[in-house]
Amino acid sequence: MLLPEPGDLSDEDLERLYDYPAGLDRPWVQANFVSSADGAVTVDDVSEGLSHPADKQIFMLGRDLADVVLVGAGTVLAEGYRGVQPSRRRAERRQRLGLAELTPIAVVSGRCTITPDLPLFTDTQIPPIVYTTEGAPAARREALAAAGADVVIAGALTVELTEALADLGRRGLCRVNCEGGPHLFGALVAENLVDELCLTVAPLLAGAGAGRIVDGHLSDAPRAMELSSVLHEDGFLMTRYRRRRGG
Repeated sequence: MLLPEPGDLSDEDLERLYDYPAGLDRPWVQANFVSSADGAVTVDDVSEGLSHPADKQIFMLGRDLADVVLVGAGTVLAEGYRGVQPSRRRAERRQRLGLAELTPIAVVSGRCTITPDLPLFTDTQIPPIVYTTEGAPAARREALAAAGADVVIAGALTVELTEALADLGRRGLCRVNCEGGPHLFGALVAENLVDELCLTVAPLLAGAGAGRIVDGHLSDAPRAMELSSVLHEDGFLMTRYRRRRGG
């Protein structure tokens, strides 16, 4: 069976394929990951070695269609995150779709391990939202707030993701694009909060050593998903799975 390539589809076709459901009244969580064919989530501790221009196109589209990017502190540090950057194409797309000019980034950091000197703070037009805990050192929380972050306490010792998502919902940020990492994704899966997974599979055997796209929290049961679409280019498969109806 021949599968379509991203280049076979127009921008509008891809927008319709990857768009969020209409009329959301709660946060809808879409997770984005890339892995090797043997399940590795990184090469040399970063995801760049697994990526491809077509995968990056889908990744950037995910940001363009979202109300907010949700990411764990470890991924911010490992990948050198900065704020979502403006561009003419992004501005045109988001204006046409009735979305805010830029997508803010929300970081889950139970101990406030991110620091104000990171590009997330110094190279952004929108200060991040930081979900943390009462147990995080007060000095760290205060330093992030002083750097412009909207610091939100969402738990005592660990960030309660249901509280964080409820806060995003109250802000009207229901189209949630989770970009990792594995511990945050594992916690979302464990709490059955993932509505969609966009997974690119790279034609590469990374071998032993790297982790999976999910780590940390154990789930009480597998989460049933339905395959919604598959694209391919140069051996890369760009798959999309949605929560099974009634699941």
